[in-house]
Amino acid sequence: MKQQKLKAVKKTFTTIIAFLICLGGFAQTIIVGKVSEEKGEPLPGASIYLKGTYDGTTSNEKGEFKFRSSKTGQQVLAIEFMGYDPIARNVELKGDTIKVNVSMKEAFNQLNAVTITAGTFEAGDKKRAVTISPLDMMTTAGAAGDVYGALQSLPGTTTNGESGRLFVKGGDSEESQTYIDGALVPVPYNSSAPNMSTRGRFNPFMFKGTMFSTGGYSAEYGQALSSVLLLNTNDMPEEDQLDLSFLMVGVEVAGTKKWNSGAITGTLGYNNLKPYMSLAPQNYHWTDEPESTSGALSFRQMTSKTGMLKIYSSIDNGSFTVSQKNMDAGGQLTDYKLGNDNAFINASWNDKLGEKWAISSAASFTSNKDNIHFDQTNVIKKVQGTYLKTNLSYPFSEKFILKFGGELFSKNYTQNARIGSEVHDNSFTNNNFAGFTEAQIYASSKFVTRIGGRIEYSDYLNSFRFAPRWSTAYKISDKSQFSLAYGWFFQNPVDDYLLYTDNIKPERADHYTFSFQSSANDRTLKAELYYKNYHALVKLNGGAFYLPTSYNNTGSGYARGLDLFWRDKKSIKGGDYWISYSFVDTERDYRNFPHKAVPSFASKHNLAVVYKHWFPGIRSYPGINFKYSSPRVYNDPNSAVFNGEKMLAYKSIDLSWSFLYRPNIICYAAVNNVAGFKNEFGRTYASTPDVSGNYPSAAIEPSSTRFFVVGVFITLTKKGSANQLDKIN
Repeated sequence: MKQQKLKAVKKTFTTIIAFLICLGGFAQTIIVGKVSEEKGEPLPGASIYLKGTYDGTTSNEKGEFKFRSSKTGQQVLAIEFMGYDPIARNVELKGDTIKVNVSMKEAFNQLNAVTITAGTFEAGDKKRAVTISPLDMMTTAGAAGDVYGALQSLPGTTTNGESGRLFVKGGDSEESQTYIDGALVPVPYNSSAPNMSTRGRFNPFMFKGTMFSTGGYSAEYGQALSSVLLLNTNDMPEEDQLDLSFLMVGVEVAGTKKWNSGAITGTLGYNNLKPYMSLAPQNYHWTDEPESTSGALSFRQMTSKTGMLKIYSSIDNGSFTVSQKNMDAGGQLTDYKLGNDNAFINASWNDKLGEKWAISSAASFTSNKDNIHFDQTNVIKKVQGTYLKTNLSYPFSEKFILKFGGELFSKNYTQNARIGSEVHDNSFTNNNFAGFTEAQIYASSKFVTRIGGRIEYSDYLNSFRFAPRWSTAYKISDKSQFSLAYGWFFQNPVDDYLLYTDNIKPERADHYTFSFQSSANDRTLKAELYYKNYHALVKLNGGAFYLPTSYNNTGSGYARGLDLFWRDKKSIKGGDYWISYSFVDTERDYRNFPHKAVPSFASKHNLAVVYKHWFPGIRSYPGINFKYSSPRVYNDPNSAVFNGEKMLAYKSIDLSWSFLYRPNIICYAAVNNVAGFKNEFGRTYASTPDVSGNYPSAAIEPSSTRFFVVGVFITLTKKGSANQLDKIN
């Protein structure tokens, strides 16, 4: 009897439990739906849940989801997916089925946002615009330890072997400016003789990063019709260090001392090309081979957790005497003697002011003197330049950042010429003031616009100019983007004109740039179309050069072209190569041109192919660089056609080899133009005809057919693992 009652109780209890479970099941709400991004593509792995509960699920590969909840009443449904703005929906649970389809918007993050790459090559920066690193700048065969030489393997540049300077997108070398840590460098090149190549004045290993902008650059930068090169010096070193460099052309010693919040580096160098030139055949006769001494001091100090002060100073002294054919003296050899003294100091400070404000200040001072003797002429040229700049930036939000600032550049240029018993003294001082503002506006992480303007005033020319700037970029995918840039760019006429007149105005170039860039799997493709329209170029009207009335601003011109760049560090194990091609079509009517014509510095086709390979077994890093430029034009006064003659095409195959004998000892060797291609850069002519009415001439040749260098770099530290690999070129 008791057993029967117990069974009845158990059966009743089981029935009640089952009934309660059924009631619970009937009270559940089913939530179903789909998660996609704005274009309709599904987002698998999104989290969907009710806030404050454990009820939820994740979306499948189709973006679909489904889960049940026994909660009732008003609840908040949350949908989250990394990289997208989260969504919260109010839902009412009452035991039925709720269908929720959501489209998620990509979250904005400046680190992942699109960057403007039109006309820009960056190094040492984590942005997507990066296509070449600082180490690349130094390990490119043929660069000869020169930043400007390395840049000539990039699209948009034309190699002018008789100059060595930067010629960018159909622009003259004077149309490019160099900045170090935000401050202008008025004299960035070493002094040289006419029609002989020069190189940059600063050691390349002092820089951690580079931005080379070939057009459409920020309103922060002015006085450049074609390009700006922004060089950023090294930050804090890791430890004390002693660097010893032994080259067949000179020696250098650099020592670094570090403390908790700062460091100082001192450098001494001496170069003498006489031993080298006694071994390598030269195309010119050197009475006194190039010789120079240099010293530099670099100071870095943290001023706060976010602030750093940098001071860099250098002094250089160099001289040489070379014999060149004087076509006005029947081709007789005439000594050209040059002595140069240069002093440069640069300071920069960057910090935050409060939570959002950021400040960047820069200053530089340059003193440069050239003492030139040739024939019966002695010319002394002096340049003194002072530059000051401050800019502030404030992010009103993540998507709107405003930058503004001002700068002053004061330049004094003097030229004292003694021609026989005649003495000619000329000089000018120009104070150039500028203010700029620029807003960077993100519509989303895929679309950004930068709009700004720049005002400039020259007291010497009594000229006020406004230059609008605009650029934008749109990210097609995670790997590809388009960029557009437009702007007006002004630059004062060259110093040799300003010596004689202040009745001319700044020259102007309008830039139109369209760029496409794609980067994925260590491969980069960049293509760029551009058009530059030149206005108000200075022309000479045929009068004497020393008369102010001989100059006017009636010149004009254009440059248009295509730049292509392909970089691949993936396809060949241990290998790294890039291919650079530029096409430029340009004409201008300026200076003493009788009409619009192709300028002699422009080459229609330019090609560079660079390959480097790391061999770990023999700890070696060889490189090869092939460069080609189609024939440039030059003017023969014996011909009725202006700029109607053509030079030889420029060709060169350059080799380099770096061998890590030990981690801190590197042996290095390089040779330029190993194949011995014949390169000539037009001809130089007499200023007056001979008795037969012809203008005598001589070919303009490089200093030597080939150039080679051998060196050893030694680094001494406590750890013993540091080296000077970044100094190898």
